[in-house]
Amino acid sequence: MAKVDSKGRIVLPQAVRDRLDITPGTEVEIREEDGKAVVEPEKEPDEIIARMDELIGEKRDVEDGPPSPTEHSETRPRSEHPDSIAQEFRENVRNGAEQATDE
Repeated sequence: MAKVDSKGRIVLPQAVRDRLDITPGTEVEIREEDGKAVVEPEKEPDEIIARMDELIGEKRDVEDGPPSPTEHSETRPRSEHPDSIAQEFRENVRNGAEQATDE
């Protein structure tokens, strides 16, 4: 059984790190779920982008398709349009992945 040190750190057992492919420098999400701490390794940038595209597609289906160019410019600034936000997020994920690879 692992112990929490005075700084709140826990060492994950090697077998768990191996199964989850957690290596030094891997970012992990830590959250509470049903009274338990859940540690989840970061997802690959391509997985994040694919899931985001899937969610955007589902949103479009609900809204009966993307807004027309005129509707878009009249209803909200371009920077607030979901496609613009999605594109910016994609670029940030890719840039972060490239920076991590360079390090």
